[in-house]
Amino acid sequence: MLSNPVPARADVWRDRQWYFPEMRLEQAQQLGKGGAGVTVAVIDTGVDTRHRDLRGATVPGWVVTRNEPSDDVDTGPHGTGIATLIAGRGHGSGRGLLGVAPRSKVMPIRPVNDDLLISNGIKWAVEHGAKVVNMSFDLESDQVLADAIAEAYANDVVLVASAGNGGGGVVEPAAFPHVIAVGSVGRDNRIASFSNRGPEVDLVTYGVSIPVARPGGKYAVSNGTSLSSALVAGGVALIRARYPDMRAEEVVDRLLSTAVDRGAGGRDDRYGEGQMDLIAALTAPRAGKSAPPSPGPARNTATASSTDDSGVPPLLIVGVGVLVFVAGLAFFMVVRTRRR
Repeated sequence: MLSNPVPARADVWRDRQWYFPEMRLEQAQQLGKGGAGVTVAVIDTGVDTRHRDLRGATVPGWVVTRNEPSDDVDTGPHGTGIATLIAGRGHGSGRGLLGVAPRSKVMPIRPVNDDLLISNGIKWAVEHGAKVVNMSFDLESDQVLADAIAEAYANDVVLVASAGNGGGGVVEPAAFPHVIAVGSVGRDNRIASFSNRGPEVDLVTYGVSIPVARPGGKYAVSNGTSLSSALVAGGVALIRARYPDMRAEEVVDRLLSTAVDRGAGGRDDRYGEGQMDLIAALTAPRAGKSAPPSPGPARNTATASSTDDSGVPPLLIVGVGVLVFVAGLAFFMVVRTRRR
């Protein structure tokens, strides 16, 4: 991730979140209950849970190398920034940074420099209730990590990862199946020069000039697909909070199917399926659910449904038949009585 540190002034950082109106995040947060009840595992460098914008925003995570829980460690600035983009709560009266899903919880998992340790961390996160996993890192891996991702997905977890920076091919783990690979666009909605491309790209969102939190109560402005991945992970938390019974595959499908097409028509290797549209993803009809019927011309449905091709109402035919039967029965009884 590219970074450009800026002196911390907490009273101006909320205003620097320029993407909030662009993404209609206030409305999205209302629709998605702020991500309440959803835990997002952040596989990263750890999280400074003492940062004032993250108070109450985390649950105990795991330090895989030491096989022990952790809720207040960050060996670098990266994880704290990612956590704040997902679940930041701000502080004071309208100060600090808000995440996409400010009522969700972040579960810090580290480290990110060994595929076996990451795999174990993902398994631990799933076992401890994470429904979303964010992987804003680049690490070549063998089958062990791909298997852990597939297992998590099979256990109803949505996995999101950064496509990578440098303008090259999509990196792992974003390139693996069952992962939403996220690229970056700028404020002009055009692909960022650093955003990696390839057939594995699924989705893009903002990733340029994004304010992030840093350990020790600090802030910075950064660029990178890591940030874009975090914004998508926060969006997933909103969807999962709005539709708690929705399976991971449906969550992924609605994110991709409601994306705004960018670049060449249809899917392409720079924008994937398009740019994330959270409002559309949160309000699209459920898969397998029938839409309400469209209003049509006023008509008498009872008459229309009870007329055959001859134009004679079937009920009239039945009524005449009954009358004939009753009359015949009466005639038979009269004749029988006279013969006695």
